[in-house]
This record gives sequence, structure tokens and C-alpha cells, in this order.
Amino acid sequence: MSEPASISAGIAERYATAIFEIAKENDDLASLETGVSDMAAALDDSADLRSLISSPLVSRAEQEAAITAIADKMGLVPVLRNSLGLMAQKRRLFVVPQLVRVLREMLAEARGEVTADVTSAKALTKAQMDKLSKTLADSVGKSVNINATVDESLIGGLVVKVGSKMVDSSIRSKLNSLQNAMKEVG
Repeated sequence: MSEPASISAGIAERYATAIFEIAKENDDLASLETGVSDMAAALDDSADLRSLISSPLVSRAEQEAAITAIADKMGLVPVLRNSLGLMAQKRRLFVVPQLVRVLREMLAEARGEVTADVTSAKALTKAQMDKLSKTLADSVGKSVNINATVDESLIGGLVVKVGSKMVDSSIRSKLNSLQNAMKEVG
């Protein structure tokens, strides 16, 4: 990870931890989850919002006024609204996308869920997704949400990432292994 990216991740993690703990103390995790989902959707949908949080040309006061107005309009839980305002005052709004990601992970962990990133050569059917989810849940011991993507260069098989563990059963990796083994022999 590059240094600026690791700094952003560290900042996002500290804010996310504080927001999560306050919401947990107030027994308001459901409202926080709704707010995080709304914020993620707003970031995906609005180029103006992405520009607002990353622009060095917008003053701290303007960023704070804009982000709190947006938070009020969206009806975000107070801890999230106030944190966004504080982040604007401290010129930290650029980490909001990472903040949303970390909060989602914390909320999933609190529910006893884990997300698996699954890459396949073809789109998986509903039955395949259900079977894979059940198999991973048995292996991990938690409920598993699957984030599926398609990469035709895999030729066949799957690449599954759950937390820090990765299983690559793709034909591409097997062919690469075979090619390396043949290079060593000859």
C-alpha cells in the first residue's frame, strides 16, 4: 500500500472506530447502517459530492456547511452527521469513501457476517452462489455475503478471498504454475 493510501486508511479507521463505538453505546447501529448505505449511494451517484470532499479549492467552512446540509437532508444519524462536520473542519473529508468501507466492515462484523470477494470466469448462477455461500459459511463459521465479479481471463475456476485468506483455483493460475514448472526442468 502506498504511503498516502495507508495514511488515508489510518485516518478513516480512527474516525470509523469512534463513530461505531458511539453508535454502539447509543444502541443505534441500525440507524448508522442506514446512514452508511445512504452515504455510499450518494458518493456513487454524485460527482459533485465526490468533488466537494476532495477539492482543495473549497474552504473548510464551505465544506462543513455543505456536508452538514447534505447530512441533514439525508437524515443521517447525529454521530455520523457530526463526524462529517468535524472531518470537514480538519480537512479530512477526502477519506469518506474509506470511512464508508470500514464502517460497513465493522457493521458486518457486529452482525457476525463476513464478505467474500469471489472472481469467476463466468457469472455464477443463484444456485452456485448459494452453495458457495453455504460452503464458505461452514468453513469460516460466520454468515457469508458474496461480492461476485467476472474476469474472463481466469479461463475457468474461482478466486475466493475471505479476509486475509485467498484460494485461487483458476485454470489461469494452474497453467502459470505448470509453465513455471516446465521452465525449471528445461
